[in-house]
Amino acid sequence: MRKMQKSFFPGGATPKHGIDTSGGTSAGMSDSERFSLVMVAAGRGERAGEPHNGPKQYRLIGGKPVITWTLSRFLAHPACGGIIVVIHSDDQGLFAKATAGMVGLDRVRSVIGGASRQASVRAGLKALAASPPRHVLIHDAVRPFVTDTVIGGVVKALGTGNQAALPAVAVADTLKRSDSTGTVVDTVSRAGLFGAQTPQGFDYRAILTAHEQAATDADTEFTDDCAIAEWAGIEVRITLGSPLNTKLTTAEDITMADERLFNTLPSETPLPDVRTGNGYDVHKLVPGDHVALCGIEIPHDQRLDGHSDADVALHALTDALLATCGAGDIGDHFPPSDPQWRGAASEIFLAHAAKIVREAGGVIMNADVTLIAEAPKIGPHREAMRENLARMLEIAVDRCSVKATTNETIGFVGRREGIAAIATATVVYRGT
Repeated sequence: MRKMQKSFFPGGATPKHGIDTSGGTSAGMSDSERFSLVMVAAGRGERAGEPHNGPKQYRLIGGKPVITWTLSRFLAHPACGGIIVVIHSDDQGLFAKATAGMVGLDRVRSVIGGASRQASVRAGLKALAASPPRHVLIHDAVRPFVTDTVIGGVVKALGTGNQAALPAVAVADTLKRSDSTGTVVDTVSRAGLFGAQTPQGFDYRAILTAHEQAATDADTEFTDDCAIAEWAGIEVRITLGSPLNTKLTTAEDITMADERLFNTLPSETPLPDVRTGNGYDVHKLVPGDHVALCGIEIPHDQRLDGHSDADVALHALTDALLATCGAGDIGDHFPPSDPQWRGAASEIFLAHAAKIVREAGGVIMNADVTLIAEAPKIGPHREAMRENLARMLEIAVDRCSVKATTNETIGFVGRREGIAAIATATVVYRGT
């Protein structure tokens, strides 16, 4: 069983972290921070061309279907609970194949959509009615590059009393209006104009009611859910979108997305700068009631002894990340002689190392931890540990690995005097 561990953060800030594996949300989060998701994936994608390759949400980018990347973003988000994916009746096999083996799939249900996007969203919303959430986010499956920052902005707006929130980016291009012949009639002022994105967030009951009313009373088909909210008299708050959060519409969009994920470079550009770092840590076991490993507190008749919470897994992974950019080791940044780190949660150290890596131009691609211990059993907690690493590093769960082995009763580990950890991190740095 997982416990919320105490954390020490400089400046007194205490983040609400930890993923509840039973429902996919953080145990420390309030209702205003949690959300359910309706993902719209029933379209045919005519503008993407090459119909023999299937709908665009199932086209491959970076070796995986578009919808797999998009779904992974939300499955890894600590505030996301149940997910409804609205699919076309012809795509049930494609959806099953695209999601096979994904971690957290027990939180995902698919329903069959309608003849239009509006009807499909309504079907997704109604599928949540048996256990209605307070907040729901509605997202296009063909926006695979949505970021935690964009999602967080929408959730924050809903948590501060808004009934609807829309991530958007200010229009930067000069806008022209033309006539039917393609001749420019005038220039349109772009002041106050925004490009709408998803996920769009809502008070669940308010948007469900608006959709039901629009289905019977509106004489037009709406292109997004905030338009329905506006029609129903619901005030919509704009939040910060991202230029990265693009919608894949054409075949060219899909090609560029594939190149982006594979980091394809022109022939005259140096090869990608891929670096691997290793880390090792060991801590002594002393009498206690739990051990902290990968940020998870596991009940045990011993505890790990150290100046911080002695999480050997996170310490080793911190060193592995720092090694990829020659930034020293954990002791250089958090010396045991400094009293402010006494009893500190090791998540602080890992977050610091990840920040250093990113400021140096690195993109964390993979994290692998091997725990060496006779006890406690790691297997029952492995998936929770993987999800915790994914949240801390802001990467997909399938890029995080946790393994365990014993020392066959040999040496200090075999005598249950301590626990050791070996970690490997893979980081891609932007070359010059």
